[in-house]
Amino acid sequence: MSSDKSMLAKAETLIEALPYFQRYAGRTFVVKYGGHAMGDPEAARDFAEDIVLLKAVGINPVVVHGGGPQIGAMLKKLGVESRFVDGLRVTDKATAEIAEMVLSGSINKELVGWIASAGGKALGISGRDAGLVTATKVQRTTKDPDSNIERVVDLGFVGEPSKVDTTILETASAAGIIPVVAPIGAGEDGHTYNINADTMAGAIAAALGAARLLLLTDVPGVLDKEGTLLTDLTPADIARLREDGTISGGMIPKLETCIHAVEAGCEAAVVLDGRVPHAMLLEFFTSRGAGTLIRAE
Repeated sequence: MSSDKSMLAKAETLIEALPYFQRYAGRTFVVKYGGHAMGDPEAARDFAEDIVLLKAVGINPVVVHGGGPQIGAMLKKLGVESRFVDGLRVTDKATAEIAEMVLSGSINKELVGWIASAGGKALGISGRDAGLVTATKVQRTTKDPDSNIERVVDLGFVGEPSKVDTTILETASAAGIIPVVAPIGAGEDGHTYNINADTMAGAIAAALGAARLLLLTDVPGVLDKEGTLLTDLTPADIARLREDGTISGGMIPKLETCIHAVEAGCEAAVVLDGRVPHAMLLEFFTSRGAGTLIRAE
């Protein structure tokens, strides 16, 4: 009898998910994958299963991955010194080459492999392939704490997306293939630029007019001062929470990425805890949701 009950519960779960399947069929989800989950085979397997399930129910997932810790480990292994300015790695030519090797080589192909193991077909590319992302050099300024004078900081080969040509993503998705994108772009100056993975995912989500941009992180989402999850935010809410100090640190650039994406054509963005098994499925296919949803006004 108990097995009948558990079978019925499974059926009810599928029925609960039905309106969400219908709502998102044929739409695109851009998922940024990184942080804690990347070093953990079990988390990687769960993630790949979720992505393959999205594809199986008619959604077109596009995966963008990071790899900061892995780049750091490889630089250390090869004895290349890293210099940081305001928490950003200065990327000289040697560092840029190693970053591309780690991102486009080992991490990208490992993710393609996990998706294949879960029964999906994935295509590993970077922003350099088929002119997907054209990058421009990032300009940053820093304030001298003594004189308060602003000066320009040269971060080397660190870029941001200036142009996105989604042809290769749309072609792959239409052929039943899941694109897995490394955050590297080519500049019009011919140089290769390392791009922040959140920024890359946001630019791609906007260019595709995605139904969702998902940033998988190592926190449950945006929390208020009592530590309660804030489930729905607008850009105005985020501005207010920044002012009163509720949002600080690494969450600020993530939310800026979400705001840019939703103001430039992505329907909504979600900051989600990538450490929770199958968090993506809970977010998309249940009425409860699992992270913080950001929509334009």
